[in-house]
Amino acid sequence: MSQSRNIQKINNAELEAGVLKPELSWHNDYRDQAYIFIGGLNRELTEGDILTVFAQYGVPVDIFLVRDKHTGDSKGFAYLKYEDQRSTVLAVDNLNGVSVAGRKLQVDHVFFEPRDDNNGYREAVREELKKDFIVETETTSNKSVKSKKRRVADVNTGVKITDDLEDPMANF
Repeated sequence: MSQSRNIQKINNAELEAGVLKPELSWHNDYRDQAYIFIGGLNRELTEGDILTVFAQYGVPVDIFLVRDKHTGDSKGFAYLKYEDQRSTVLAVDNLNGVSVAGRKLQVDHVFFEPRDDNNGYREAVREELKKDFIVETETTSNKSVKSKKRRVADVNTGVKITDDLEDPMANF
């Protein structure tokens, strides 16, 4: 039986048994770990894409998309840490087995400790998110308007925040 089905089976058994206390749930074994494992990712997804999907269940504070050391291509799995461990339970229960970008995700709790040698990777991601970029938008008169925006990332989380550098409402 697949990992996704096993998790669903355990969750259904808990529901049927009426497990209402968090300390009696299987999730309690991971109460001190805020990381989750995400497998089955479409290899074209970026860290930002993954954060967008998983942010609906809490505030991600770290992500490590595993990449090939030589090509930089995604290997199709990642580790994500939430600010609050309770978000891991929501993500595991709600996103395990869900199809994203044509692939069925495997989401589970994990005991993960980031290695120190990943700091170069994290710094590169943070620097990339800080760069300015140009966004081309189409107006109602079918004219193309370019606006400069800045990708700003929280230094600790790498979460992307996009700010307009040119405020379109400044004249109003």
